[in-house]
Amino acid sequence: MAIAKAERLMNLALCLLGARRPLSKRELRDSVEAYVESVRPERGGTGSDDSFNRMFERDKDDLRELGLVIETVENLDGEIGYLARRDSNRLPPITLDAEEAAALGLAAKVWQQARLAGAASGALQKLRAAGLPEDVDPYEGHAALEPRIPVHEAAFEPLMLACRDRRPVLFDYRKASAAHPEPRHVEPWALECWRGHWYLAGFDRGRGAERVFRLSRITGKVRSRGTGFTAPVPDVVTVRETVAGWAGETADRSALIRLRSGSGYPLRAKAAKVRELGDGWDELEIPYGHGLDAWLVEFGPDVVVVEPAELRADVVDRLRAVAKG
Repeated sequence: MAIAKAERLMNLALCLLGARRPLSKRELRDSVEAYVESVRPERGGTGSDDSFNRMFERDKDDLRELGLVIETVENLDGEIGYLARRDSNRLPPITLDAEEAAALGLAAKVWQQARLAGAASGALQKLRAAGLPEDVDPYEGHAALEPRIPVHEAAFEPLMLACRDRRPVLFDYRKASAAHPEPRHVEPWALECWRGHWYLAGFDRGRGAERVFRLSRITGKVRSRGTGFTAPVPDVVTVRETVAGWAGETADRSALIRLRSGSGYPLRAKAAKVRELGDGWDELEIPYGHGLDAWLVEFGPDVVVVEPAELRADVVDRLRAVAKG
């Protein structure tokens, strides 16, 4: 959210919460500085109430979406007034037991090395001020636990904000089987970390379907492109299930591959059987499912598919596509 809009929403919320009676649009327009500027031609405004009305309606909807209860009432002059009563917008007392406090403390430590560290620490301070007992240590008994979620990709922060604000984005993405990245126009839904890697799930406008993207394959900057989503956001976004399907972890078949000795640890970790062949090669039996071909291509010349034949053909096709690129 832009700083100017955030400040305008905050001022409007404070104005509605501080009012002792319902305020009309006219009174709100004259009380919030950003609205005053919007109708002053000498200060860059349009001089029209239409622009203010559109801005106010959007701001009112945004505040309600953020959880502020805004009442609409008719005042004595027959005008529509707006009011946010404090008793309707007050949180109930927050009570946490030792286990809940520990869980929150560990959750805050997850982001200790990321940009969200300040927000996480501030949240714990607010919870203490709201009723978390001072003698309850969220880390007590859990000092040995140091949870971390690695966030090395530059794309993480802009995508996180885009997911929050429901803003479509544009970025260049290089598939495992491609030599060069391609532009993607995506409506981002959710970010999830799985086995040390971050993934984005969303609606790919170019493909007209749901897609999952690995952040480490995003090249260049993530740019905002347009407003509003064209596809509904599902209640449950199955990022891990999709990625597991890529890796063949939801498969009911097996593939036989040859792997160069000392390489391909992720493949060895999921292999059902491993047999030494000699001459620097091992034979592995691994689960076979949709997307396994793309994963095998990442290991390049260290992997040779023995069977099934269709998997071998898919891997060869992907390698040829990379070579032609």
